[in-house]
Amino acid sequence: MTAASVDTNGNPQALSKREIRELKSRSQRLDAHLKIGKAGVTDGFIRTLDEMLTLHELIKVKFVEFKDRKDELAPELALKTRSHLIFRVGHVAVYYRKKTADPSENAESRRKPDPVRPR
Repeated sequence: MTAASVDTNGNPQALSKREIRELKSRSQRLDAHLKIGKAGVTDGFIRTLDEMLTLHELIKVKFVEFKDRKDELAPELALKTRSHLIFRVGHVAVYYRKKTADPSENAESRRKPDPVRPR
């Protein structure tokens, strides 16, 4: 089963143990991209997390506030962003969502470079 697999509702399917292990390893080098502060988990925060996952796939979130609710908020964020909660340790949670192929990016990458003309 791959990370790109989705069920009929568009939700991500479970990752393999190997994939989780690799993602945990990659996440160790990351700084927290987002921090949950006094405002908490707002619609704007969820939208930002969703955009960050679209850009970066693997995101680290730090609970600066609401530390007492991180056990319930961490999985809730994964559900709302259709991502995987890879792990939560201390006041940090790591989320993953595989990038989808953007047709415009693929067209750009397949285009042949312009020939260099000598002067």
